[in-house]
Amino acid sequence: MQHNVLILDFGSQYTQLIARRVRELNIFCEIFPYNHIPSDLSSYKAVILGGSPFSVRGEDAPHPDLSQIRGKMPLLAVCYGAQYLAHFSGGEVAASNTREYGRANLSYIKEGETFFDGVSENSQVWMSHSDSIKALPTNAVKLASTHDVEYAAYKIEGETTYAIQYHPEVYHSTDGKKMLENFLVKIAEVPQNFTPNAFVDEMVAELKEKLGNDKVVLGLSGGVDSTVAAVLLNKAIGQNLYCIFVNNGLLRKNEFQNVLDQYKGMGLNVKGVDAGDRFLGELAGISDPETKRKTIGRVFIEVFDDESHLLEDVKWLAQGTIYPDVIESVSVKGPSATIKSHHNVGGLPDYMKLKIVEPLRMLFKDEVRRVGATLGIDPELLGRHPFPGPGLSIRILGDITPEKVQILQDVDSVFIEGLKSWGLYDKVWQAGAILLPVNSVGVMGDERTYEKVVALRAVESTDGMTADWVHLPYDFLMKVSNDIINKVKGVNRVVYDISSKPPATIEWE
Repeated sequence: MQHNVLILDFGSQYTQLIARRVRELNIFCEIFPYNHIPSDLSSYKAVILGGSPFSVRGEDAPHPDLSQIRGKMPLLAVCYGAQYLAHFSGGEVAASNTREYGRANLSYIKEGETFFDGVSENSQVWMSHSDSIKALPTNAVKLASTHDVEYAAYKIEGETTYAIQYHPEVYHSTDGKKMLENFLVKIAEVPQNFTPNAFVDEMVAELKEKLGNDKVVLGLSGGVDSTVAAVLLNKAIGQNLYCIFVNNGLLRKNEFQNVLDQYKGMGLNVKGVDAGDRFLGELAGISDPETKRKTIGRVFIEVFDDESHLLEDVKWLAQGTIYPDVIESVSVKGPSATIKSHHNVGGLPDYMKLKIVEPLRMLFKDEVRRVGATLGIDPELLGRHPFPGPGLSIRILGDITPEKVQILQDVDSVFIEGLKSWGLYDKVWQAGAILLPVNSVGVMGDERTYEKVVALRAVESTDGMTADWVHLPYDFLMKVSNDIINKVKGVNRVVYDISSKPPATIEWE
């Protein structure tokens, strides 16, 4: 894989957005923690220092080793990075009188600077810092200011080093992508050759070389990631790929058979295993969300291992791991706090004795879809909403019973089919229903009812790292609520979740 741009992570929530903007320029990039810089930098053409929640003035300030980077290769320092270079290189950083957060406009741009080609004065940028640069570092030249921030951007003479106090990666920075392009393409001369076609050609060649004539087993989920991984592997090794699709009893209504039928038409070597009763039996009486996840993960591995043993001489396990999974599993402070434990990263027990191959581990979700389109996968399958690995178990708050699963499958079916029939499905990134552990009073006919409450959730996002709730039409919500209450026995109240991520997560458990 080409290693063109290295992004150093100092713990900012925006670091992945920098990577996404760089990838949108058809430039490959990778994120590494600031304290785990690759030892070999020879293949990198440029480095970007990200932002951070820390202050450069604090005792816990992250200190990167830039001895092999600064002055030796093009460097762009963003926010914390800009303050770091100033504070430790002869400049001064002090606490701002007021926290500089939100929209600002460039009031001065130095003429003739390539970094600002195509960017006009008054261009909007996004600030997010409580410190401010009061004096520039040695040999630095001011490039831009806002009304409140004199040193919004600077460069260091004698080096290809640029620094900005704002965030070019967020949408609120109107010309942010143009500035990144100016730095990477015009100044650092990084090639723009990271395209879906190029990725497919390079990955297929890499897989052929790595796997040779070995057999590979892959657990298909019916989702986009595992499907694209399967088609890539099939393109590389053909019938040496053995796919297993396990029904854990927590899939959407009729999904097991529907997905199997889809895969048959794609020429994949797939075996369906219906283990729903086994999963539901193991989950009986368990209410804790993390215990549910771990139970499902354990039983899946047991079922998958049983099926794998029926195959002879399998040496590799393929997984649909994608880049956000990888980044979240290796953070600046070691593995991130446990938000959810169903990522596909390193979840193999020792006894399986299989090597792991992850063809999508460097791609974001939207890039996986573009690669899938290049591979000719059905747009309907590529457009499927993400679905959690533990399935409906984490959308049933409390313990799991077959009756609750049936109720939620029926509710979910009404909701999803409604989105499709109203032309809303493709405008939503992910949607689903949650069965709440409460009953509410209702009236049906002349009778009083005391039945379940369901919450509907629909969000818009690019990769699931952040998400906003979708403003679905009131008429649609009214119709789908009526349909659910009338068609699904056991439900008498429907609510709509209007929380964004953060602070909420997309799933409820």
